Amino acid sequence: PTREAIDPVRYISNYSSGKQGYAIAAAAVALGAETVLVSGPVDLPIPPGVQLIPVTSAVEMLAASERELPSDIAIFTAAVADWRVAEEKNQKIKKDKSGIPDLKFVENPDILQTIAKRTSKRPTLVIGFAAETENLVENARDKLKKKGCDLIVANDVSKEHGVFGGDKNTVQLVSASGVESWGLLSKQDVAQRLMAQLAAQLTAGKA
Repeated sequence: PTREAIDPVRYISNYSSGKQGYAIAAAAVALGAETVLVSGPVDLPIPPGVQLIPVTSAVEMLAASERELPSDIAIFTAAVADWRVAEEKNQKIKKDKSGIPDLKFVENPDILQTIAKRTSKRPTLVIGFAAETENLVENARDKLKKKGCDLIVANDVSKEHGVFGGDKNTVQLVSASGVESWGLLSKQDVAQRLMAQLAAQLTAGKA
């Protein structure tokens, strides 16, 4: 997740535990990959063998990701906020008689699309995640086409599914060739299965 700061006390953020991303990083290391994890603030231990780059905003996350190029595989799991406040304050914004403060927002960079559509140093495989609450596969297909990535891992994050903050996930892998549905798995199992599939695809492409 990324945390878009308004001031040191109050901020606007997208909620995400980071568990799936950290599990994927651990699975990549287990396969022998040199693994860099660009992460927003989470309450998780750093997987052994992973190089962590901590960030606190979408702008920082994009810059850190681009500094690590080129790479064989780039996986984007973070629930990055679509917007950030246009102007940060150095002091706490106090509640007063003037009512609700007028906060102006600007659009955050689209990290997945920026990396996927690079004309130089584009990773061989670019994988995005789609957290949806409705029309899961349809929205994932639209995202795949719009972002220009190679694969979308789509999951239903409706409240009843307990994905955010939970230890399990049910995903649909959406690519140009079709949709692959995985049943309910632990996030560790999702990570291991995904990395094994990507490693095989990468090896086949280099053969």
